[in-house]
Amino acid sequence: MTPIRLLIVDDSLLIRLQFEKGIGRDQGIEVVGTAANAIEAMQKIEQLKPDVLTLDVEMPIMSGIDFLKKLLPQHPIPVVVVSSRADFALDALEAGALDFIEKPTARTPADLTRFFDALIAKIKAIANSKVRGARPLVDIRQRQQLRQQPVSLGAIADGGSAVIAIGASTGGTEAIIQVVKDLPPTTPGVVIVQHMPAGFTKLYAERLDKICLMSVKEAQDGDRVETGKIVIGAGDFHLFLKRDLKGYYVNSRKGEKVSGHCPSVDVLFQSVAAAAGAHSIGVILTGMGADGAKGITEMRQKGAYTIGQDQESCVVYGMPMEAYKLGGISRQLPLGQIGREILNQLARKR
Repeated sequence: MTPIRLLIVDDSLLIRLQFEKGIGRDQGIEVVGTAANAIEAMQKIEQLKPDVLTLDVEMPIMSGIDFLKKLLPQHPIPVVVVSSRADFALDALEAGALDFIEKPTARTPADLTRFFDALIAKIKAIANSKVRGARPLVDIRQRQQLRQQPVSLGAIADGGSAVIAIGASTGGTEAIIQVVKDLPPTTPGVVIVQHMPAGFTKLYAERLDKICLMSVKEAQDGDRVETGKIVIGAGDFHLFLKRDLKGYYVNSRKGEKVSGHCPSVDVLFQSVAAAAGAHSIGVILTGMGADGAKGITEMRQKGAYTIGQDQESCVVYGMPMEAYKLGGISRQLPLGQIGREILNQLARKR
């Protein structure tokens, strides 16, 4: 198999050398070059024709965000952003990067080995993905006005008994936005796990809250899951759906990784199967690996309606594929149709 051709873009010589050594140990990836800034990177892209880029965001001459906005319309190359700043990482994903990884804060050999193992996996996962470019800008003021207006889209809360659970990984930050941004405030509560580090999920929830018609927050232990509200699982905390006499609420607590992740989509989906059963809708979106496949299968077995993102619209057709193989998916759909399908199913539950 032909190795993936990788270009490393970072203004730090030490980082470039470290990445070249750490990534180059994998025979499936060939580091074809490095660049210290955006101008040099554009020249190297023309010369070397890389398959994937790793990109630092904080660079001289031109930031990584501005570089992405200039690069991707001309050269739609899959990009993994490397940043310790959650706001920069999310800006990069909005600009068209397909994935991100947090820069390691510790530099022990074990820490670096884990970091490069994760980075190599991300590079391989996105190497053949389609790049769709920047997400269209959203008029935030208009969205906030719409949130206050009566909605006639037909999504009526099912007496507090319905709940929607969504899980995603690679490519999921943008995919989730496409699914939930137009769900009206009358939509039953939504619980989401997106694989993200601690600190990143809070900022992501705040950004979603500005875009969505529903209100959005990062999970805190005991939060109620109610009509018009979206709860995002916090990084490094598992998210569990529970039910009492008042309705649904969440437990958000530390724990060992499940299916390789914390938060884990499997943990969320399995708790939804137990707490809500046939009153739930499950959605599994783009992502590498199999996290969520077992959980959404349990949801379907308990009578839930389950949706898997189709291969064509996924950045990485991993999690939805594994769920489909297990028989956990009622219907596969393109990303752009999933939000409407949720509303259709809710209308049938009325």
